[in-house]
Amino acid sequence: MGAERVRVGFIGVGVMARYHLNDILGRADSEVVAVCEPSAPAYAAAAQLFDQHGLPPPPNEPDWTRFVADYADQLDAVFIITPHALHFTQATACLEAGLDVLLEKPMVMTADEATALIETRDRTGRLLVVAFQGSLSPQVREASRMLRSGELGPILNISAVAWQNWATLTDGTWRQQPALSGGGFLFDTGAHMLNTVSDLAGEDFAHVAAWLEDDGRPVDIRGVIMGRLVSGALVTMNACGSAIPSCHSDIRVFAAKGILRTGIWGETLELQRAGAGRLRKVKSVAAIPVWEQFLNVRAGRTANPSPPEVGLRMARLWDAIRESTSRGGDVVDLQARSRAPDLAATARR
Repeated sequence: MGAERVRVGFIGVGVMARYHLNDILGRADSEVVAVCEPSAPAYAAAAQLFDQHGLPPPPNEPDWTRFVADYADQLDAVFIITPHALHFTQATACLEAGLDVLLEKPMVMTADEATALIETRDRTGRLLVVAFQGSLSPQVREASRMLRSGELGPILNISAVAWQNWATLTDGTWRQQPALSGGGFLFDTGAHMLNTVSDLAGEDFAHVAAWLEDDGRPVDIRGVIMGRLVSGALVTMNACGSAIPSCHSDIRVFAAKGILRTGIWGETLELQRAGAGRLRKVKSVAAIPVWEQFLNVRAGRTANPSPPEVGLRMARLWDAIRESTSRGGDVVDLQARSRAPDLAATARR
């Protein structure tokens, strides 16, 4: 007898959600029970996918609060793929309802939200996986293993760059509406860079300076970040969302005994050890679809490759980037902030 199918609901069935839906509908170990989508055209496009797989379209509850209330007892998990500003409230409600959560990137808007979401995860005992392709990539996991093992020595510098013709591609969409997006190119496509660098670094930033340019639009289009990790390693990140038609990235980690190269989605991994003449591709395994990785973690077959703790590290970085930008690029000292006494707690004692 085969294992029972995991019953999943979707909150949001836009373009990215339908990409994941197409994978899930072809699996015998998963069943999409219901969806939540306020856009009639988006739901119609999702219904076509079910028809292509020979399946009846699931019921649609456009209001996400009613969706959770009405369907939580019929679900095992939920996949949340909605505008960034909604992630925290929706993920919290689903965890509270006893559901495991696969959450689209970026995890939340602020470090305070990230901390609160981790507390909810711990209190409810549910699973929370963030759907960042970088952290879920076998290449990034191998790079992280090498860096944490010490075989390459301490990290000295990290250099990252991401570019795309994002400004024109997202013109007129919610991604350029600050109330829904929480940011522009750097918090959308660039969020993969912030997350993968945070993952590879394996530690918090101590100091951050940043400049963001909106090029006359309501959100940032270009940006540059300079930072120092707690260990003293130096980091630069360059984001250009007004490039010619293209979308690419490059991350290089300079360690004492080698150089690693990957991308913000973990699409490659190359290594040059001390004494070698050039970077060489590291043997890797085939990528595993996001939903399959979620199922593997849920079944206890693998550790969570993209836990909310990495999301918290990225959220702290994003908070510092926004603060530095608002202060004209002044350095934000995160270590001093962490050493400062909790005056409110002191007053309560």
